[in-house]
Amino acid sequence: MSKISKLLIAILAILMTGAVAQFVAINRENNENIKIDSAESGQIEADKPFKVGIVLSIGGLGDKSYNDLAYEGTRLAQEKLGIEYSYIEPATSIETEMAYGAHHLRQYAKEDYDLVIATGFLFKDACEKVAQEYPDVQFVIIDSVVAAPNVTSLTFKTNEGSFLVGAVAGMVTKTNTIGYIGAQDTEIFQEFRNGYEQGAVYVNPEVSIASRIVGGDNPFAVPNRGYELANELIAQQADVVYTVAGATGIGAIEACKEKGIYAIGVDSDQDYIAKGTVITSMMKKIDTAVYTAIELAMKGELESGILEFNIANGGIDTSPFTHTRDQLPADALAKLDQIKKDIISGKIKLN
Repeated sequence: MSKISKLLIAILAILMTGAVAQFVAINRENNENIKIDSAESGQIEADKPFKVGIVLSIGGLGDKSYNDLAYEGTRLAQEKLGIEYSYIEPATSIETEMAYGAHHLRQYAKEDYDLVIATGFLFKDACEKVAQEYPDVQFVIIDSVVAAPNVTSLTFKTNEGSFLVGAVAGMVTKTNTIGYIGAQDTEIFQEFRNGYEQGAVYVNPEVSIASRIVGGDNPFAVPNRGYELANELIAQQADVVYTVAGATGIGAIEACKEKGIYAIGVDSDQDYIAKGTVITSMMKKIDTAVYTAIELAMKGELESGILEFNIANGGIDTSPFTHTRDQLPADALAKLDQIKKDIISGKIKLN
């Protein structure tokens, strides 16, 4: 298990291209397209620094996934736009995070921060409460919807991205059994699983899926548990394992590497963690979404409602197969490209 410890200790910077692609996000409330400017716009002139407070989700920094991406979007806004920011890392359990979430958000609101970001669905109730208490402060919440005039919700079509990596799993499996590990058995994680299974079966009707749920007080930061659950799935003949559980997935990747099977990363491009083992990653571009929200807020253009990120606007995708392109079936990338087009056009309908 020493390999897992080494992976946890390693500090790897999330690479950015330096320019955030233009997005078209959907404001469901107004049912209209919003064009989002590129990060090339440079720093925005202001009389005083624009202050952003971000409350990270359970697991904190170093997860090589969800929190690191949210933080990177804020850091990039400092570099490109000249903002000032502060961050709070959360408690060590779901119960305490939910109990103290409002306190953390309120801390930034009462200190006159211009934008307060709640990272994750666990902050939904806290965000609703504090946004009502501070109607003149703008809030952003990721992966949840809060209907309030001063809250913008950043949502992602994770079932679309999971469909794509499921299709990859369906194309590379030899046993026709693939595995899934989710942090919790809740609606948001069921969306990941369902998309994954649907994509796999779409390209390979013989595929079956074996699942495990991490559970517990902190399912996002227990790589040893991810290692154990991945080995359970491997014992059931799974030869591809997709883990949606933050840093817990690091342990699952290690188990896959040891047993010589494929893993699938989540949120960020995790292919580098075990080159050749992580066949692809479901990229959920939280960094770009956070940067976009901050830039709009600075311009006075951030509206309440929902900004949705999906395959069509580039907010959801697979990793670029930097280390595994030659391990794919000959026509795999062409098939994947067509699947993307069919999802965008509506030809492929996801449950």
